[in-house]
Parts: sequence; C-alpha cells; structure tokens
Amino acid sequence: MSVSDPPSAAGRRVITPSRVVAGVCLAIPVVATLWVSSYARATPAFIGIPFFYWYQMAWVIVSAAFTAAAYVLVRREERARRRPVSTVGPTNTEGHGANGADGLNGQGGGA
Repeated sequence: MSVSDPPSAAGRRVITPSRVVAGVCLAIPVVATLWVSSYARATPAFIGIPFFYWYQMAWVIVSAAFTAAAYVLVRREERARRRPVSTVGPTNTEGHGANGADGLNGQGGGA
C-alpha cells in the first residue's frame, strides 16, 4: 500500500449520479405499490377487471423495466471503472512509444 492511497479506499462504495438514478428506478415501484390509498378502489375497470387488480399487475411489468434500467446503469458504470488506464504519452503507428522501438527517435541503433 502506498502513502497516497487511503486504507479504506479499495472497499468503499462511491456514490455517483448513475447509482442515484438506479436507486430512484428501484424506489419508484416500491413507493407506487406501497401507497395503497392511491389505488384502493374498483373504478375505472379495464376489460372487467377492477382498478385495484390491473394497477398492481401493470406495476409488475413497469417494475421489471425499472429494474432492468437500474441494472444497465450500474453495469455500465462498473465496466467504465474497470477499464484499463491508457498509457501516458502518444504512441506511433507501430504501437511503440513516441521515441520509436529503440528509444532513439526512430534513427535506429545500427552501426
């Protein structure tokens, strides 16, 4: 462990905007289904099914969509965080450093 790294930085979760949005996506269906007074009625009926029942069944589909969106957001952020850091400095077309393969500015190292 180096001096510049705090000891708890590796195990600590970071709050980012995408994680906040994912949390909101997961909280919306919970709040909507736990707020019973908003849908505890029989009307309007949909194809003969009282509002109470079709409202809850609609939230099954909507909850799946919100959960999928939260999953995509978190996975995208984790992939971006794990992406390897690119090398410092420009590279030429051969994939070597800016000074060429031999470090002599492309002048070669021959006799």
